[in-house]
Amino acid sequence: MTKRFHTILLLVSLLKFAPAQGQPAVPFVIPALKSWISNTGFFQLKNTAAIVMSPVSARALQPGMQVFLSDLKTTSGFGSLRLQTGTPDAGDVFVALGLNDTALGDEGYVLEIGKIVSIKANTPTGAFWATRTFLQLLEQNKKSKRIAAGIARDFPDYPVRGFVLDAGRKFFTMDFLRNYVKFMAYYKMNDFHIHLNDNGFKKFFNNDWDQTYSAFRLESSTYPELTARDGHYTKREFRELQLMARNYGVNIIPEIDVPAHSLAFSKAVPGIGSRKYGMDHLDITNPKTYEVIDHVFREYLEGPNPVFVGKEVHIGTDEYAKEESENFRKFADHYIRFVEQYGKKVRMWGSLTHAAGTTPVKADGVTMNLWYNGYADPKEMFRLGYKGISTPDGYLYIVPAAGYYYDYLNTRMLYNSWAPYRIGKDSFDVRFPQIRGGAFAVWNDIVGNGISEKDVHHRVFPAMQVLSQKMWTAARSALPYETFMTRAMALPEAPGLNLLGRFSSERKLVLAPSFSSASKAISKNTKQLKEGHTNILRLAGGNSYYALPYNGIGYDYTVVFEIRPAKNNPGDAVLFSSPDAIVKLQQGNTGNLGFSRDGYDFTFNYKVPADRWTRIAIAGNNKGTRLYVNGELADRLEGQKKGFANIKDSINIVQTLFFPLKYIGAKKNAFSGSVRNLKVYNYMLTPKELAAVREPEKATMSGK
Repeated sequence: MTKRFHTILLLVSLLKFAPAQGQPAVPFVIPALKSWISNTGFFQLKNTAAIVMSPVSARALQPGMQVFLSDLKTTSGFGSLRLQTGTPDAGDVFVALGLNDTALGDEGYVLEIGKIVSIKANTPTGAFWATRTFLQLLEQNKKSKRIAAGIARDFPDYPVRGFVLDAGRKFFTMDFLRNYVKFMAYYKMNDFHIHLNDNGFKKFFNNDWDQTYSAFRLESSTYPELTARDGHYTKREFRELQLMARNYGVNIIPEIDVPAHSLAFSKAVPGIGSRKYGMDHLDITNPKTYEVIDHVFREYLEGPNPVFVGKEVHIGTDEYAKEESENFRKFADHYIRFVEQYGKKVRMWGSLTHAAGTTPVKADGVTMNLWYNGYADPKEMFRLGYKGISTPDGYLYIVPAAGYYYDYLNTRMLYNSWAPYRIGKDSFDVRFPQIRGGAFAVWNDIVGNGISEKDVHHRVFPAMQVLSQKMWTAARSALPYETFMTRAMALPEAPGLNLLGRFSSERKLVLAPSFSSASKAISKNTKQLKEGHTNILRLAGGNSYYALPYNGIGYDYTVVFEIRPAKNNPGDAVLFSSPDAIVKLQQGNTGNLGFSRDGYDFTFNYKVPADRWTRIAIAGNNKGTRLYVNGELADRLEGQKKGFANIKDSINIVQTLFFPLKYIGAKKNAFSGSVRNLKVYNYMLTPKELAAVREPEKATMSGK
């Protein structure tokens, strides 16, 4: 692309988004609107409002508008909003199909804001994306519930706007996946690629394939030993995830990665692993390998109600030994055609430049994730007829705490200089027809490094916002990066979602409960006492708990409390708990304070004394977790490295804590003792500030 053409694109973009003198600014949403014309007046949402569907479109619109209704209630706080058909009144939102505007395509829409809000689109998906725009506008005007009048005309430049999640080397709960559908949809990211199997590096497991971690995350009836024991998805819940995602405009792309990254298969079915190249390579010269992998794909593709619901399935095909190029090409071609028999389109990594040869591999209708030009040269792949999704590793790969690729993406660089037409060092026309779009990825290469779901999300959130912008439109953004990010951080993950555990952006005390005896969220064997002006919570162990108003607080934070444990508390006695984490008075049999989350246990080098009051502060950020005792730093869990015998390499251990605030105590194995003066701050207090935290303060309970 020429410099002159870039300049023209930029000028056009600036002209579209620069308000005329005296005119209101273009409203901020992510991704930015393609065009906006301001009008006078405003729309006022009232608690009597309705979402009104055109009667002729109602059946097609119903699933997405049910989602919209729920989200609108959450964002507005108006529980009486309703969904109906008919004619709208002032203050209603009207939605209709049949726009018949080919320029808007399948995902475009017209959003007209006036006395009513009118949404018109060619398809239910386009109408649903309009609701995401409206919700973001409302989010920024939550107090007044008033939105400036105008007309938006919006559509994406790329049909695939994706995110790849490696669930093979780290398990993510189904709740996490469902929340990610909502999160992606809020930013009009429509392609959720789930990498379902993989394995760790043998060198970190005593160079023994039998000890090396591997996992396949789907329930398998054909090969029960294939199903991961430390976390998997049943067929039913994975199918339901895909159906749920449809209502949010999101396609789930399941990936079964073969014939490399395939240790889970060779462990489950002995004899199909390669003794020449390693057990993470399937032996693609062995007919038994084809038999097994045919059965695996068939299990999820066949029947009237298949497990893989969507139109596309990813077959892996990456990083296999170069010496087997012809056999690799034969294998890839076989599984393209095998999956297509079930009416699906195929995606693959490809590697056909790396695996050069003469054996033909079907290209028509096949899409490659183009991640490294040395494995699959984009120009050559396009010449052969493949379509591509721009997934360049040097721009878009997050590998948490690995020391290579990115721990956090360089969002400034991406915002200013990347778009899907850039694949590695190659650039194509902005709307090159064989580039379907882009995708960024999280790869959990370093198995056992302590990374949590919350840590992954902390990395993904800013990247999702920036890449939503870059994948929706190829034009350079009109807003400076700093302005964009400031406004972006004021938006949530989605209505009702607070996966980051954010509170008010102002640095302050956000929670200081009084332990009122009037609370209904308290177990029978938990008591409130009073010493002077101080309320004390006493727990008797077992199922003792006191419910707090939040699930937890994310980075950065400080939680301060005074504790007086009874004598003889058992191992793993719980101080604070939530679905995300547990803080323990005694971590296992160590006797020391600690915490557990995501299957990992962490221990501070400190034992809380029994039968006397001690002031504890736990402070955390995305780097690690600190423990203060009576105002003094007692331990710092951060920067640990794990070494291995007979190799020079080490791995970084992530010792973070998303602090649990659902319960003091727990419904099982709570500690026995007393707590007082609990204070939660949404920043990390300095040592001087910690020393000053002695008396109860008035908190502003303002969770975001």
